[in-house]
Amino acid sequence: MNNKIIIINGPNINLLGEREQSQYGSDTFDKLKEKCIEKSKELNLEIEFFQSNVEGEIVNIIQESRKKFKGIIINAAAFTHTSVAIRDALEIFKNPIIEIHISNIYKREEFRQKSLISDIVTGGIFGLGIDGYILAIISMQKLLKK
Repeated sequence: MNNKIIIINGPNINLLGEREQSQYGSDTFDKLKEKCIEKSKELNLEIEFFQSNVEGEIVNIIQESRKKFKGIIINAAAFTHTSVAIRDALEIFKNPIIEIHISNIYKREEFRQKSLISDIVTGGIFGLGIDGYILAIISMQKLLKK
């Protein structure tokens, strides 16, 4: 079994620990990455971590992922609500995709309550802080075993 997955993060996720701690907590992006790598090793998954504030870079990495990875965990961040291009790229990826959001987008401003990708992903995790990433990794491992 190819056990390679990628975790893709969109705009401003690199500023975790600095921005809106009431929404996103105090853990930094580096701490998030460290926790995800640790959990992946426990579950015998190989992960790559990617973050960009640029929509086109995210589209490119999703397209490249089709040949390299068996699953995608994505926090598209603000692009969740605006990017048809990211949605289209994800729709072409034929393996499991888990959408994740640190905050509960459905309890936030109205414009954040619409996800353009929720209806094409395998599943989603919302509002559980960075622990949601750990749940996504566990879920992805189970999906890949099927």
